[in-house]
Amino acid sequence: MNDSPSFLESLNAPQRQAVTAGPGQTLVLAGPGSGKTRVLTYRIAYLVQAEQVRPYNILAVTFTNKAAREMEARLEKVLGEPSGELWLGTFHAVCARLLRREAERLPVQSNFVILDADDQEGIVKQTLRDLKLDEKMFRPAAIHSAISRAKNELILPKDAPRTNYREEVVARVYERYQAKLLENNAVDFDDLLLYAVQLLQDHPMIREKYGFRFHHILVDEFQDTNGAQYQLLRLLAETRGNLFVVGDEDQSIYRWRGADYRNVLRFEQDYPQCQKVLLEQNYRSTQTVLDTARAVIDHNFNRTPKNLFTQRGAGEQITLYEAVDDHAEAAYIVDTIQTQMSIGKVKGSEFAVMYRTNAQSRLLEEAFLRGGVPYRLVGAQRFYGRREVKDLICYLRLLQNPSDEIALNRVINVPPRGVGDKTLQALQSAAQQHNLTAGQVLIDLGRAGDKSPHWKTLGRSVASLADFGARLGSWREAITTLSLPALFDKVIADIGYQSHIDDGTEEGNERWENVQELRRLAYEYSERGLTPFLENLALVSDQDTLPEQTSAPTLLTLHAAKGLEFGQVFIAGLDEGILPHSRSLDDPEEMAEERRLFYVGITRARNKIYLVRANQRSTYGTSDISDPSRFLKDIPDRLLLRTGRGSYRSQAGSWGSSSGDTRRERPPTRWESGTSLAPAAASRSTPQPPPPAQQQFKAGNRVRHPVWGEGLIVDARMEGSDERVDVFFDSVGFKRLIAALAKLDVVQK
Repeated sequence: MNDSPSFLESLNAPQRQAVTAGPGQTLVLAGPGSGKTRVLTYRIAYLVQAEQVRPYNILAVTFTNKAAREMEARLEKVLGEPSGELWLGTFHAVCARLLRREAERLPVQSNFVILDADDQEGIVKQTLRDLKLDEKMFRPAAIHSAISRAKNELILPKDAPRTNYREEVVARVYERYQAKLLENNAVDFDDLLLYAVQLLQDHPMIREKYGFRFHHILVDEFQDTNGAQYQLLRLLAETRGNLFVVGDEDQSIYRWRGADYRNVLRFEQDYPQCQKVLLEQNYRSTQTVLDTARAVIDHNFNRTPKNLFTQRGAGEQITLYEAVDDHAEAAYIVDTIQTQMSIGKVKGSEFAVMYRTNAQSRLLEEAFLRGGVPYRLVGAQRFYGRREVKDLICYLRLLQNPSDEIALNRVINVPPRGVGDKTLQALQSAAQQHNLTAGQVLIDLGRAGDKSPHWKTLGRSVASLADFGARLGSWREAITTLSLPALFDKVIADIGYQSHIDDGTEEGNERWENVQELRRLAYEYSERGLTPFLENLALVSDQDTLPEQTSAPTLLTLHAAKGLEFGQVFIAGLDEGILPHSRSLDDPEEMAEERRLFYVGITRARNKIYLVRANQRSTYGTSDISDPSRFLKDIPDRLLLRTGRGSYRSQAGSWGSSSGDTRRERPPTRWESGTSLAPAAASRSTPQPPPPAQQQFKAGNRVRHPVWGEGLIVDARMEGSDERVDVFFDSVGFKRLIAALAKLDVVQK
């Protein structure tokens, strides 16, 4: 061994222990902000400079191309020269390279094509049609997701489970899907992993060939590996046995993509002699931030406890703000940021606002726009620019104005109704010939049918046009008879929009949540109607009014925040059902992942964290009482500075200030009263009726709600002057309501 490289002097003791680890297996559990990328880069440099390992004999695997490029640049800087023949890339890139070299042993040729996601789903759709299966019952994206999960678990079509009808359908589609890929000399992303594992398993000579080549295998973000990736690493490391993995099971937040944090536990079980190194010194955050993160994550099982510490000092307490409602929640965040920016205390780029779902960005974006504060949205389109939101806005614009051809062109074939470009051109031509708009022609077709003068000129799609015209005519008539929310619901139901976008996948669920968020806004305009609603949307969604600035607060989901850091972090929506998400409430593994997601959000902060929640959230015309996130109860009082109106309430069952808090009741701030909002939003509060003299509802009553229909009361109680009821509705599930505001009718006692 040569003299120790000079870069080792810049490392702390555990980092140096990891970088200079001897042969065999090494598991580095790296807490957030502990220098994980530096350790991985220096480990490669150490092997090359101190151990005289040729780059040709090293394989380094990352999870993103960006991470691979960053590591390559750092490595070149440390070594002073390009890394040469080092194999460095993502799992999929490494597997594609391997498969093209060994294609003669595969069911595809070396010039195979890798299909993108749209092509893959297109083959599933065609297969469903070939099998005469209903796409509404078996959504293509959901079926493709099931096939992907099977491949990641190394399950071939012949071995796919068939214990019920749905599994039988998935297995049949999987079989034909795979056959179509082979017919086209094509693979999908999952095949790259599946074929690579099969190749190494079935051909010992190939396994030895690459086993002897790769003296050292290094893996980044090990906690995000799935079953196929873990098996691939084991096979490649079988010959030499030098496997160096870096990860943190506490930051595994992609379970829905197939990531399995338990691979960290499997590594220790499969390699009981492995060297285990904990990186616990944090170079990013204050001790208060780290103590808060530990208080949250320590409630998870199947993990290695880490004593996160820093030399940056204690720092500020965590601010926990309870807003009156979700509008005040957004206003508080924007006002707090704006105040600090206006006095020149902090640059806009130092702030991040994080949330659980994309739909939560709507109120936040509106508050930023009304405050004239530029912002950047990461990981998703702006709320009003999302496909499903724009679709429904265009439908409503067309109701208001059938001459709006921009809106018509967008929605005429959404969902698909057999209206292609040629049909649309014929429709526009017919309108011009009669000095009409295309919308007027459609309404005439819907009203007169085959007696319309346009019927014979519009070809085979005329029936679809007439059906759309009839719906458009009925919606326009309903403007005068239905409230805006009811009209919104009618359009969604008539066009089958939910089944069009919600295919059971994570993306489909998020799209439907965005529709629900737009629907909530429609309820706020129940009394004002369609025209003010559309005017408000036109103003709010106009991004051109914002000056171009690079120093702007960042809005992003907690999932998108992985790997980033900011001076100050706001985490919004800390209520049960939001964070943790409602889908996790009955699944311990999902709940553990939600806790990890919150942990990741907390540890993005360098200096300051604001945890923000709302006592009430608007839901289709009523204000639901929100329960604080269970995660908040895990944070010690010594770390928290509680503020906001909610923390001063002392009614029975409320969650707020710690015992012994002697601060006086004071009037609501402008954040809580919503006075910083535009008049349209600020005047939205629901009038409070007189308190009921006695309890009106009992558990077991069956009730009807004007929007959600019938449901069963599972609990009813008096809290102060309010009667609270917990109702399980047949249509939307569990809701907690203030009885006096909910407009419930008892249908069965």
